[in-house]
Amino acid sequence: MEPAPAPGRLTTVSTPRDRAIRWPLLRPWLATAARLGLAAVWLTAGGSKVGDLGNSGRAVNAYQVMPYDVAAVIGAALPFVELALGVLLLIGLATRLAAGISTALLVVFITGIASAWARGLAIDCGCFGGGGELAAGQAPSYLPEILRDLGFLALAGFLLIWPRTPFSVDGWLAGEPPVEGEDE
Repeated sequence: MEPAPAPGRLTTVSTPRDRAIRWPLLRPWLATAARLGLAAVWLTAGGSKVGDLGNSGRAVNAYQVMPYDVAAVIGAALPFVELALGVLLLIGLATRLAAGISTALLVVFITGIASAWARGLAIDCGCFGGGGELAAGQAPSYLPEILRDLGFLALAGFLLIWPRTPFSVDGWLAGEPPVEGEDE
């Protein structure tokens, strides 16, 4: 027999059933936060680079994994891809597709940063504008950049599994908001 709680003190017992009931209520709101957070990341990243596409190409070239002409084209296209992903996620249209492309891009970014680090390159990732080789004596910040991108990857992964969110075009196109506890 369990002892009674001290006078004036309440105890709450959370059963697995209680947690199972709360998840369907919490999940759509977590997915909404993930969708809007990832949208903000892409809109900020793309917006910071779209004004100087040449610099974006030089930032991609600094990784030294492809010829300059290819890096320049990728660098010029990347801000528009990021902006498109940001808009799709912001309005909640093709969320799973946008999350899948986000996942692929983030894996490429993480791999690129890790490769630059392993090869001893001293570059700024160029993730939010700028980029390229660092000045002599300036230390790169690879670990924080990788950890940040892993966090963004977690958001994209969450949306791959649970893409339907409140206040999204995907939900409106389906004819109704997601049903609580609905498997997607």
